[in-house]
Amino acid sequence: MCGDLPSPREAGFRVFRDGNGLEVDRGYVLWLPGPASFTGEDCVEFHLHGSRAVVDRVLGLATQMDGVRLAEAGEFARRAFVNGKLDLVEAEALGDLISAETEAQRRFAVELAGGAQSALYEDWRTRLLHARAMIEAEIDFADEDDVPGSVSDQVWADMRTLADALSRHMYGERRGRIMRSGLQVAIVGAPNAGKSTLLNALAGSDRAIVSPEPGTTRDIVEARLDLGGFLVVLADTAGLRDGVSVIEGEGIRRAIQRASEADLVLHVSETGLFETSELPDGPSIWTVRSKADLMDDGVTAVEAADYTLSAATGDGVNALVAAVTDFAQDRAGGSDLAPGRARHMQHLANCKTHLIDSLSEQLPLELRAEHLRLASEQLGRITGRIDVEDILGTIFSQFCIGK
Repeated sequence: MCGDLPSPREAGFRVFRDGNGLEVDRGYVLWLPGPASFTGEDCVEFHLHGSRAVVDRVLGLATQMDGVRLAEAGEFARRAFVNGKLDLVEAEALGDLISAETEAQRRFAVELAGGAQSALYEDWRTRLLHARAMIEAEIDFADEDDVPGSVSDQVWADMRTLADALSRHMYGERRGRIMRSGLQVAIVGAPNAGKSTLLNALAGSDRAIVSPEPGTTRDIVEARLDLGGFLVVLADTAGLRDGVSVIEGEGIRRAIQRASEADLVLHVSETGLFETSELPDGPSIWTVRSKADLMDDGVTAVEAADYTLSAATGDGVNALVAAVTDFAQDRAGGSDLAPGRARHMQHLANCKTHLIDSLSEQLPLELRAEHLRLASEQLGRITGRIDVEDILGTIFSQFCIGK
C-alpha cells in the first residue's frame, strides 16, 4: 500500500495506493518492530487524512489482504497485557483515560496507568510472600542452624501493619468511585417543588420537562456536569407523594432508590416543609428552599433551609453550585491512592479477610501460612499475575474498537 517501510521509529512520508496503483492518500508511516511497541508485537501506523472516505478506503484495502482483519474491542490492550507491557490495573486505567470527561478523571486515570497503584499492590504481595516464606521455613527447618529460632513475632507485627494499611486504602473506595464515575447527586422533593427547574438551571439547558401539572417526572432524568474539574451526575427524580397511579408509584420507588445510592441528596421544597421520613439515612442531605422569587415578603420559612434560591431568576444558584463543587472536592480530593473499581475492592476485601485470619493465634501455624498464601493470591488477581483468564474478556470488551 505504501511501498518500502521507513527506518524503525522514524516517520516516513509515503503515497498510499490501491492494488491498481491508484493514489488513495498521502501521509506518514511509522514502523515499530517488537518488542519496543505498545503491544510488544511488530506494528505499523498509518497517519492519514481523517475523512471517513479515506479511512474506509484504507481499511477496505487492508482487510482484502490475506490474514488481515479488523481488531476486536480492546484487542490491542489485551495483547499488550499478554505480552507483559501492561498489567490489569494499568490496562483498566487506559480504558478510563480514553473515556475521561473531566480533568479529575484524567488525572486519576493517568495515576493508575502510570503504575503507582500496581506498585503498591506488588509491594504488599511481596511482603506477604516473604512472611509466608519465613513462617514455612520455621515450620519445615526449625532444626537447621541457618534458620532463626523464631521469626514469628517480627512477621506477625509486619502483617498487622499491612492489615492496617490495607484498611486505610480500602477506606478510600468512595474517593476512587467518585473519581471514576462522578459524584452522584439526587434531587428529591414533593411534586411541583421546582426539582426539574433546578436541574435545568444547574445544567444550563432544558434537560427535564417543566410543567405545573404534578407528577410530570416519572423516570430518572440525568445531567452530567464538570464542576471544578470533577464529574457531577445530577438526577431529577419523581415527586414524592401518596395516592398515585402504578406508573408514578414506580417512579417514586426509583426516586427513593436513587437517593439511597447518592453521595448527596438535594431535598427541594417551595413551602419550607421538609418531610424526611421517606429519605434514606446514608447520604448527606441538603435542604433547598426553591422559588424564592415567589415568596411573600415578611413570610418566614417553616424550617430553615440550607440554601434558598430561585432557579427562574438565578438568585442563589451560584452559591449552591459552589457548595456542590466544594463537596465534590472534599469527597474526591486528596493525593492518596484509592481503589479504582469494584473488582479491586472485592479482591482487597478477600485479601484482608485472609490476612486477619492469618493473625489468629488459635490456628495452627500451617493454616496461618496458608491464609498468607491466599491473601497474596488475591492481590495477584488485581494486577493479573495469577489466574485471571476468566475475567479478561469482560475487562477488554469495554474498550473501544481498535484500542
